[in-house]
Amino acid sequence: MKLYTINTGSFKLDGGAMFGVVPKSMWNKINPADENNLCSWALRCLLIEDGNRLILIDNGNGDKQDANFFRHYYLHGDDTLDKSLAKYGFHRDDITDAILTHLHFDHCGGSISRDGDKLVPTFKNAKYWSNKEHWDWAVNPNEREKASFLKENILPIEDSGHLQFVDVSGGVKGKLGETSFAENISIRFVNGHTQAMMLPQIKYKGKTIVYMADLLPSAGHIPLPYVMAYDMFPLTTLNEKKSFLKEAVENDYILFFEHDPVHECCSLDQTEKGIRPKDFFKLEEI
Repeated sequence: MKLYTINTGSFKLDGGAMFGVVPKSMWNKINPADENNLCSWALRCLLIEDGNRLILIDNGNGDKQDANFFRHYYLHGDDTLDKSLAKYGFHRDDITDAILTHLHFDHCGGSISRDGDKLVPTFKNAKYWSNKEHWDWAVNPNEREKASFLKENILPIEDSGHLQFVDVSGGVKGKLGETSFAENISIRFVNGHTQAMMLPQIKYKGKTIVYMADLLPSAGHIPLPYVMAYDMFPLTTLNEKKSFLKEAVENDYILFFEHDPVHECCSLDQTEKGIRPKDFFKLEEI
């Protein structure tokens, strides 16, 4: 097995929304905001080369939305999905499996591309993995979350015949359940940010790496009160973080961050102030 970091660019979101009830005087030291109170965030995906499978976890914003949509998010940086895949000698057609942690646009927007007036799978040879509970949540969205679930990102996956569902029977609603995906890959389910979000967990070189998606979008979100205002159920997130971090520090997990603008990975340490990052490093350094 080999793992590769796939950077798809960066975007900006309101710092207050990203850090919830935490005052700006505190979070601004972690990720300084610009004059519009916006902070820069990565769109960092993970590629797993496992035998004859090439598994991509999340795929960024994509590029099919119009300028009016993207003007709210200030896309920047030179990285793209295709450039990052090519860096390691891969092409989008090589992807065999696309795991979608959840169906918010910044995690699954690259799933579907425009081909003339048609919307087609970006990864034409891949199975697209969600789960039934989250899929139903996304295609029948609540009013608060509706703007993050874009039909053009989601419905064409099913229409194309590429959609597959991970078995959620290993997960317990409201708790950190887990189910197997492949020999060295399992998926755990969390419900605070959105219903049945999937966190892939990979055994690699004697270590356990957890793709944090939006449970811990950055290292700055490790302290327990740092919960995004975007989360549907913040107290659930708080409990999920507390349980996960305890398990992670006890078992020396490595955290892989999807949105941290600086840090790809970190280990954890128990301190007097609670669980905090221990060492920061890049995936390739493992």
